[in-house]
Amino acid sequence: GANPPVPKAGGEREPPVGPAAPRGATPAQPSVPPPALLRDHRDGMRAVLLGRFDLAAAPLTRVVDRGRPATEPERLLRSAAAALMLGDVGAARRAGARALASARTLGTAALEPRALEYLAYAELRAGRHQLARTHAEEGLRAARRAGQRNTAAHHHAVLALAASIEGARARVTEHATAALTTARRHGLAQAALLAQWAVARADLGEGRPEEAADRLGPLVRPGARRGHFAVWMLAVPCFVEAAALAGRPEDARTVVEDFALWAGCGADPQAPAQLLRCRALLAAPEAADELYLRALDRHDETSGDFERARTELLHGKWLRRRRRLREARARLGEALVDFERCGAQLWARQAAAELRAGGAAPSGPGAGTARRHGARDLSLLTPQQLRIARCVAEGATNREVALSLSVSTRTVDYHLRNVFATLGVRSRVELVRLVEQEEKTGAQL
Repeated sequence: GANPPVPKAGGEREPPVGPAAPRGATPAQPSVPPPALLRDHRDGMRAVLLGRFDLAAAPLTRVVDRGRPATEPERLLRSAAAALMLGDVGAARRAGARALASARTLGTAALEPRALEYLAYAELRAGRHQLARTHAEEGLRAARRAGQRNTAAHHHAVLALAASIEGARARVTEHATAALTTARRHGLAQAALLAQWAVARADLGEGRPEEAADRLGPLVRPGARRGHFAVWMLAVPCFVEAAALAGRPEDARTVVEDFALWAGCGADPQAPAQLLRCRALLAAPEAADELYLRALDRHDETSGDFERARTELLHGKWLRRRRRLREARARLGEALVDFERCGAQLWARQAAAELRAGGAAPSGPGAGTARRHGARDLSLLTPQQLRIARCVAEGATNREVALSLSVSTRTVDYHLRNVFATLGVRSRVELVRLVEQEEKTGAQL
């Protein structure tokens, strides 16, 4: 409906995953927000729930602005919620951190779990799952101390989502089960959806797209089980990937068009790149390659190694299945390094398996690290990559390489990243040593 969420058991309300209304204050003597703030917050929420972001932007921006000089935790939390709806993750993080500090200074311990929840959601939206996990772990402890079962359920859902990236299946199950137990008892639709999304993402990471598609389908496709669109939209990219890999692309086409509206409203910094990845998964072969490349360009504009690595992995799979093995090895090598960098070990193993299938990677956990210390063959590089590697080995900067080859600095950056991924090196110093070693053994540059 268009109204803010109603109170649940214990006086708690549904929290924001991005867009959603903050819960009411729980201290003994809560501060009373001014009428203008409440009106803007109400009008902005109503517009969001109706899908009218054009009408939501102005009142929600005023809520965020009023929170900048504020010191009261409740006003700061409203500001953080509005910032998340607008996609201003930085403002949400700042407001959440100030709300936490203010709650601790004022001794309003009951507000601490909420502030930590906002911080966890902000970090999740920014693609920093490790920080989200840290906030959620602290928030879960605080919620248990305060007896806030509903808030604890939301922290469990965040922890399940973080574990679905890190590859700890037992932790995904543990936290998802805890979240769902409370969510189903108290009607917490958001916590339930997030927990189910976490389990489905773990299915995807383990190479079980059919199970992931079956789990997510009822939650994101039109029907009685689909909830507030700003929540289920977050799970759409996983559903599209699962449906496409399961050989059921037609199941996903309608929700991709819905997701395009979400990506266009600017409320999720990851969504534009994810939309291009979704379109690539459903596109004809002659169009998919370009869509993947455009998605990777958009990833460069946001933080979050995990989402970029997922696009690299899918593009690498696509290239390998079309026997474009050299390009596939470069792309999958990038995915492996990025997954390892962000601690997504389950997904790193999937990238390593794809590399082995293309004849370019050792087996076992930590395959990316092994590649960096094993055999490194410059013949894996494309001619342009070889030229760039040679220039870098001679001491040229990226700008100097761009000038000498008559290309843009961005193009050099892109190719050099592929060189590092393909050869398994992490620095220019390592690259110089490798080139010099190859030259000594007679390798042809």
